[in-house]
Amino acid sequence: MTKTKRKYAVVDLEATSAGTNATIIQVGIVIIENGKITDTFETDVNPHEKLDDHIIHLTGITDEQLAQAPDFGQVAYKIYSLIEDCIFVAHNVKFDANLLAEQLFFEGYELRTPRVDTVELAQVFYPTLEKYNLGALANALDLDLEDAHTAIADAQATAQLFLKMTDKMKHLPKELLERLLDFADNLLFESRLVLEEAYAEADLMDVADYVEWQGLILRKQREPLPTRKLSTDFALNMGLLGMDARNQQSQFADLVEQVYDQPETSFLQAQAGLGKTYGYLLPLLAMSQDEQIIVSVPTKILQDQIMANEVKKIEDVFHISATSLKGPSNYIKLDVFYASLQQEDSNRLVNRYKMQLLVWLTETETGDLDEIKQKQRFAAYFDQIKHDGDLEASSLFADLDFWQRRYDLASQSKLLLTNHAYFLERVQDDKAFAKDKVLIFDEAQKLVLTLESFSRGQLNLTQDLQTMSKLLTSPLPLLQRRLLENLSFELSHLAENFYQNGLAQIDSDHMDRLRNSVQALEVPSLEKMEEFFALPFTVFWFETEQSADKRLTLLKGAREDLLDFQAFLPETRKTYMISATLDISPQVSLPDLLGFDQISYGRIPHHINLNQKIWVDKTMPDVSTLSSEDYAFEIAQRLTDLRELGQPILVLFTAKQAMFAVSDLLERAEVKHLTQEKNGTAYNIKKRFDRGETSLLLGTGAFWEGVDFVNADRMITVVTRIPFNNPKDMFVQKLNQYLSLQGKNAFYDYSLPIAILKLKQAIGRTMRRDGQKSAVLILDSRILSKHYGPVISQALEEEFQLSYEKFSSSLTEMAEFLL
Repeated sequence: MTKTKRKYAVVDLEATSAGTNATIIQVGIVIIENGKITDTFETDVNPHEKLDDHIIHLTGITDEQLAQAPDFGQVAYKIYSLIEDCIFVAHNVKFDANLLAEQLFFEGYELRTPRVDTVELAQVFYPTLEKYNLGALANALDLDLEDAHTAIADAQATAQLFLKMTDKMKHLPKELLERLLDFADNLLFESRLVLEEAYAEADLMDVADYVEWQGLILRKQREPLPTRKLSTDFALNMGLLGMDARNQQSQFADLVEQVYDQPETSFLQAQAGLGKTYGYLLPLLAMSQDEQIIVSVPTKILQDQIMANEVKKIEDVFHISATSLKGPSNYIKLDVFYASLQQEDSNRLVNRYKMQLLVWLTETETGDLDEIKQKQRFAAYFDQIKHDGDLEASSLFADLDFWQRRYDLASQSKLLLTNHAYFLERVQDDKAFAKDKVLIFDEAQKLVLTLESFSRGQLNLTQDLQTMSKLLTSPLPLLQRRLLENLSFELSHLAENFYQNGLAQIDSDHMDRLRNSVQALEVPSLEKMEEFFALPFTVFWFETEQSADKRLTLLKGAREDLLDFQAFLPETRKTYMISATLDISPQVSLPDLLGFDQISYGRIPHHINLNQKIWVDKTMPDVSTLSSEDYAFEIAQRLTDLRELGQPILVLFTAKQAMFAVSDLLERAEVKHLTQEKNGTAYNIKKRFDRGETSLLLGTGAFWEGVDFVNADRMITVVTRIPFNNPKDMFVQKLNQYLSLQGKNAFYDYSLPIAILKLKQAIGRTMRRDGQKSAVLILDSRILSKHYGPVISQALEEEFQLSYEKFSSSLTEMAEFLL
């Protein structure tokens, strides 16, 4: 087929279902020749069967409409003659091509056209998008899709996508397309044909835009522009950015400016939504001289968002040098990726990811793998190519290494953006990282929880003992074998003592021997064990945990010195702690929890968010008086009733055992739901939940602290229990002893404030953007009955609408609130 004769038929079908027994009810076809749309065709088709409500709602097509439509046999010849000499293009081509070919075959026409799938091509050539359904692509790429789920509208949008994508291909370096063709046979059906056509028209690499080395083509780094000085007038700076300064935002910026020369750490209270990022960045960039400004935020997701939005605008207008820095494992290691390209993997998806990454390297300026939003679909490959922080002098890519570039830029940039977890890791190893800098902790209340997590770690000993057992069956150098045998014996013996005699804590002599043995090992499959024993933990103990299908033995470690964060920090030019929550309880403030004594305070008046409301269930029995079976029954019963509201529901548990017990009851009642670990990882089940596979999600762990829900306009969060630390936890016991020696009340001065912070953080999971409404149901009646209940209520009432109701009344009020 020559270039001038090549034609594409972009096809979309609407059908009675997505299954194998589907019948066509609508056809849309767009013909493309030589890069232009030359013809279109659309028709309804009478399926001679009633449509179900889901299809009617999805497509807007009715039985009455189809009753007037032709049979498929009446339009079959027209369809066949239009597409028989074309390449068949569709978004998810397998469904459309198979269904149309089958229906044509029944009418006596055999369709043998090559097939091209735009879903997979979009995944390769738009590597940083999060979703690849047609609606998401239309939003991301500005495609016209006004009447989604009508065949001709979807076909036209797919045709626009195809033209935009092929145009992008033709403007990529010819050398890149040649490399992609090495892997193109791994694409679905005949999608390779599109790359071949683009390759024929593409130009060789422009050295002004790209650099080529060892067959990899990377975007050339931009030369920095001369910095422009910011005004001392906040409103003027906002105007230069194309925005108006809001009243509360200006007040906050004045606060930041007023305390700049005060030597003590400044704690500033400002709630989300007032534009505080500009409120602290613009004044500090205007006032600071030679000092670097370091901003630390709670999560990598927020770090990426600020870098892509506020910081990018500041860079574009004022040419401020800014760098976002994460731990090395966030970045691609080019040496390892290059090695993986030298062989074609047996897994088709891995080879497609290689194509995606080759395209991405021509676009990325950071090498941050978080830019690839769908990497979790094949995490093992991305774990293989991520950076380990080591760069050999003999590396082929020593001058192009992304992690090394980030590391170097971090010391040179005026503005450095990082996250709480990486900041702690970095300062632990290198106090000079923050010394004499201007330091801002955004959402500093979450720093407390990060510190708690940072001060402890765990090792899955069940898994590592199994790994050691397998290693000992393989050929090993004598020294490695002896070390492994001793280590396996020692750990097994200690674990046996834990189960038989209850000896949870490990004494320092045992730990020193274990640490020495692990440090002498050089076994890649035991890397996590090596990392665990390299951490500066001072206390070690065993715990057991029940997963969905087995019992795990966990080795845990902790350090006891991080409650005094002030002592952990080096001396800075100025430190700001910015939080929506400074007073956590009547006894405890955020500075208390972080160990600060000499501080200054500043506050912006707080406003309650009217789009989020909390109900406390007065009729839920006290959890401390219930058996585990009755507790699970009470929760399951309420979840069944909540589903009648027709909204997505996130259910948060503090213990896996309770979560699994409730899940079992829901399964028996045939209530469709997803449960963490039972149905997949937190990432996988959230993805399924977001796309509407079920409206009920049961989770723990990450769902309390690290997962945001931004898709749903309306959502319900159920908090099954106040998230207190387990009093039997060895670390909590050590912490209580430490606080008691300081004359503090371990519960009121630490455990209760930490639980309040965790509760507030969880409540915020489902309130992440404008336009959302979120209802929260707390099923822990201890808020009403225990002596500490009023402290929790007061803390919640400062930020949220709070109501105490019978469950039946809560249901009615929630339904009205979520309208």
